[in-house]
Amino acid sequence: MKAWVVREWCKPDQMSFEEVPLPEPGPGQARVKVGAAALNFLDTLMIEGKYQVKPPFPFTPGVEIAGVVDAVGEGCTMKVGDAVAASVSTGGYAEYALVDEAKVAPLPAGVDLAVAATMPIVYPTAHLCLQDAGRMKPGETVLILAAAGGVGLAAIQLAKAWGAGRVIAAAGGEDKLKICAEYGADSLVDYRRKDWPDLVKAIAPKGVDIVIDMVGGEEAEQGVRLLGWRGRFIVVGFAGGTIPKIPANRLLLNGASAIGVFWGGLTPREPELARSVYADLFQMLERGQIRPILTRRYPLGQAPQAMKDLAARQTTGKIVLVP
Repeated sequence: MKAWVVREWCKPDQMSFEEVPLPEPGPGQARVKVGAAALNFLDTLMIEGKYQVKPPFPFTPGVEIAGVVDAVGEGCTMKVGDAVAASVSTGGYAEYALVDEAKVAPLPAGVDLAVAATMPIVYPTAHLCLQDAGRMKPGETVLILAAAGGVGLAAIQLAKAWGAGRVIAAAGGEDKLKICAEYGADSLVDYRRKDWPDLVKAIAPKGVDIVIDMVGGEEAEQGVRLLGWRGRFIVVGFAGGTIPKIPANRLLLNGASAIGVFWGGLTPREPELARSVYADLFQMLERGQIRPILTRRYPLGQAPQAMKDLAARQTTGKIVLVP
């Protein structure tokens, strides 16, 4: 099969596109013929050795796929021909990938595999941000930083579906904010403006109830300052490249909390919760309560360009590789 291979820490253009042996599923695993593999910001960090998980060399990047089961290992209850979406530790940027049954969601009939590939990480992450960590109540105000990205657009939709009183989308530039509005955001803030925190304060004078942050750095620090009483600051990632120095005094004064959300760490530790989140999300998709955030498809052979576009924050929503 064809796969992108990383043999040392590198940039996207330094990966190699190679013929490699077809992987064989072990106990509790299935081999999936990949219909689409979604890209995530963590992929760009992982190949450079900057992610918290550092796979042994050689490895194939890609942690989010959808496809059709091609072979099963001992004890695996999936069947050849099953359409599934799955998160994987590595291996997505290939024509075939191995999946662990505990990290698989069966797909409803008729779901586009490219759409399904956008679901296993960003939607569950947004689900955890709002329900598990955020404890969102109907009527609350939610501020989403990097709202035009995958987790951001998913969070906008879920917050509206669950009755948020106001969803404030913060993103960089008019084009990205327009997309946030299309997915249901009530208020739009361009955080490239120096006065963006003042714009949020004008919208939510008493502070916001939940901040979901994928950016880090100065934006995150300002986000903590925008919390209201008993607000929840949800840490998802650091796409801006800097881990923030959270002003803990603001947490203290507002009786607020900062909570990390890491879907990849939850799935092996709390598999029943993970399964219930998957089931909830695919039911919402079937009912039309959420809509796909797929914005672009690249051929598998163009993975380096897709990764560079993502890292440069030139994309919105989710992009996928199609073998």
